[in-house]
Amino acid sequence: MFDLFSDVSALTQFLSSALRLSMPLIFAALAGVLSERSGVFNVGLEGLILMGAFGAALGTFHTGSPFVGVLVGMALGVLLSLPMAIMSISLGVNQIVAGVAINLFSLGITAFLARIAIGASANTQLLPGFRPIAIPLLSSIPMIGPVFFNQDLLVYLMYLVVPALFVLIYWTPLGLSIRAVGHNPRACDAAGISVAGLRYGCVLVAGALAAMGGVYLVLSQVFVFSEHMSAGKGFIALAAVILGRWNPVGAMLACLLFGVFDAYQLRLQFENPDVPYQIFSTLPYLVSILALVMISGRNVAPQAVGKYYHRESH
Repeated sequence: MFDLFSDVSALTQFLSSALRLSMPLIFAALAGVLSERSGVFNVGLEGLILMGAFGAALGTFHTGSPFVGVLVGMALGVLLSLPMAIMSISLGVNQIVAGVAINLFSLGITAFLARIAIGASANTQLLPGFRPIAIPLLSSIPMIGPVFFNQDLLVYLMYLVVPALFVLIYWTPLGLSIRAVGHNPRACDAAGISVAGLRYGCVLVAGALAAMGGVYLVLSQVFVFSEHMSAGKGFIALAAVILGRWNPVGAMLACLLFGVFDAYQLRLQFENPDVPYQIFSTLPYLVSILALVMISGRNVAPQAVGKYYHRESH
């Protein structure tokens, strides 16, 4: 990796690749932060990414507009989050079990519906998507400019969503209520805050955010939909939520770290064609496990995350 620092052009391309590879993780991690801050442990991020990817492909395939694809992807993310919210918030189903059920359902339903709605060409039909747009002046800054300011619209959207979510959580009365519900729902209920209503809202918005990760995969990275294309990104995003200490900025930085190692493993594959690529592709997952082990015991999760709150119990 250190040889990159001697070649500015190669380093710029490497960092651009790292940013693009981290984008699906960032959207999903932001969704995890919002959901878990309200007290709902969202293991279903993997399925939400996949549903967002399918929605993006479906909307774009039938209209030719990637903007419609974004809307359909986000809508399906919200729709898939609804049963997750009902099971976790209203029915008291174990939130990990509910998340696993969402992931398994998404795996099956997207594969089935893709064959019906898109057809046999789903894996080969190239879709129109978002292309890089260079921002005047900013994109001319050496090295930093091409990396951060020669990206597509969804990357620029992420630049807005991260600070907006940070401000929402830490600087607004609504954010204070969300954090309070995640720590002590009984006290919030006594204070007149609708615990269920706030958690439903956070889980549904998180569904749209996580789906954006899948939308980015289809409309900015590969321009096709394929079965199981989320490939574990939702689980890495869950690790990024913990590494980022349930902070939107921290989660984004953790995702960028994973993106760097993902880009590096691709570079290793290219430089070592005789070595089975599966060995290198495990690198981001190994980094996520190692990072979690290193910070184990240092992070404090929202105290009520993963716990069912029954109003009549107090």
